[in-house]
Formats: sequence, structure tokens, C-alpha cells
Amino acid sequence: MADRAYRLLRLLSAMQSRAHWTGPELAEPLGVTVRTVRRDIEELRSFGYPVDSDPGREGGYRLAPGASLPPLVLDDDEAVAVAVCLRAGAAGTVRGVGDAAVAALTKLEGVLPLHLRSQVSALGTMTETLGGDDAGVDAELLVTLAHAARELLVVELDYRDRRARTSRRRVEPYRVVQASRRWYLLARDQQRDAWRTFRLDRIKDSSVAGHRFRRFDAPEDAAAFVAHSLTTAPYAYETETLLHAPIAEVADRIGPTIGTLETVDEHTTRLRMGADDLRYIALRLAGLGIDFTVLSPAELDDELEDLGRLLTEHRRTNRPDREER
Repeated sequence: MADRAYRLLRLLSAMQSRAHWTGPELAEPLGVTVRTVRRDIEELRSFGYPVDSDPGREGGYRLAPGASLPPLVLDDDEAVAVAVCLRAGAAGTVRGVGDAAVAALTKLEGVLPLHLRSQVSALGTMTETLGGDDAGVDAELLVTLAHAARELLVVELDYRDRRARTSRRRVEPYRVVQASRRWYLLARDQQRDAWRTFRLDRIKDSSVAGHRFRRFDAPEDAAAFVAHSLTTAPYAYETETLLHAPIAEVADRIGPTIGTLETVDEHTTRLRMGADDLRYIALRLAGLGIDFTVLSPAELDDELEDLGRLLTEHRRTNRPDREER
């Protein structure tokens, strides 16, 4: 009986990890026959788990949405990961999930084995969160966009760009990407027939249109696409600089939302950044503490010279008088 119960838990864990399984795919890791899998599926159904089955040679099984949330089966690593995410959600950048995250974390910690509970407890007592000024993103919007991306549903939204211009967009959502303390939607804009990045806190209204789309030509790396969008076009200035240091040395100083890095050789890294104000770029470069050479545009060199003169003048006029010895 214990072996059967353990097998059912393993079966349930597998089905929760993926959307669709064939009978042989479930039978092999469990070490049973397809017929046994069918019997175990029926037993899961008797416990209230909504398992759908597709007949035929290409058919299989999947857990379907039910009227209530069934118990989940987590291994040790998954349980700790969920606890970590709940702690982050309780003080993170998603509005409206703090109380729910605390409540869920309380339930989870109550059933964790002692050795896992101590790990999660240590994380909570030994870490702190430095709050920022960001208002965060609405949890309902985040869930809506993620669901639409999974189900291939068109979304209509009112979007305010960085120049405060508002437009109505009809998009095919692909991925939701978090970068630093902000969230972005990567989607294909149907009107422009191009992939675009949308900052979630600039979406003022959204609704699922109810129309499905067929995804094609999607970026292979959604995070890299968003990083490139944030650090280059459509800024007034696109800059290119050679940093005289290996990429491993500068990668921690240039985040994905600041610029893109490319190895030139073992001692040199190419940095591309975009901004509407060259003073911002000049300050970033000056703060790196790394020798660099400006490749383009020429105006950036002028801005760096102006910044150097400003700092020198400030130091000279604000330096306290020193007694001569």
C-alpha cells in the first residue's frame, strides 16, 4: 500500500511539472506498465484531481483546471524555491500580493520538514530588502499577460511611452521579463508587425480580446531581446565605447538594463548604451573606474570634457582652505 501511495505521489508530481504526458512517458520513470498508469490515473480522479485524457495514438494525459486548487507535490528544492519567491513577493515589486504571499508562506513553512524550515528561516532573518521609489506592477495585470501569452490570446492595451504619448496597441504577448525592479512585456505589435517591449507600469488599461493567434518568428532569447531594446533604440543617442578591461571584470558593473557588452579580445570589451541625454552616459562611464575609449558619437567626448571641467571647478570652489605648514 505504501509503495502504491508513493507511486501515486510520483505520478502526481510528474503531471504537475508538464502540461501533457503520454502513457509510455509516465510509465517508464515509474517502472510500471501503461495499464498501471491508466489505473493510477483513475485513482487520482477519484481523489478529486481533474485529469483529462486524449484518445488515440498521439493522445495522453494532462491535469486540467478544477473547481478548487488540489494539493501540490513539491520536492525539497521546489519547496525552498517557492518559499524564497513568496518572501520576495511579500516585499517585492508586484502590488497586491504582499498579504497573500505572507499567508501562503505561513502555510508552507508550517508543513516544511525541519531541515528545510531552518534554511527558509535563515533566509528570512539574515536578509533585508531596501525599498525603492518604484510603485510596482499590478499583480492582476501580470497574471493576465502571462495567461494570455500561454494561451496565445491577443491583448489590447493603452500604453504610455517614455515621452508620455498614449496609444492603443493590439499585441500578441510572448514573455514577461523582470529587469532590476521593473517588469516588461515582450510582444508582437500587430499594427506595426514587429516585436516590441512594453514597460508594465506604463500600461494604463488592458483587456484580452478573445482572439487567438499563431506564434511565429519569436525571439529565441526573450531576456536578451528586452535587454537590447532597453539599452539601444529608440534613444536620441546611441553610443559605442571600448572598455579596456575583460568582459568578466565589467559585467557586474553594467546591468542588462544599462548597456550591452561584447568581447573584443581578452583585454577589451565593447559597450553599447543608449540615452536621450549624453550627460547620463558620461556619468555612467566616469563611474566605472575603468579606462575607456569613445568610438561614437564625437559629442560624447565633448560631454566628458565638460563633465571633467565641471567637477574640477566644483572641487576648486568648494575645497576648504588649508593652513600652510
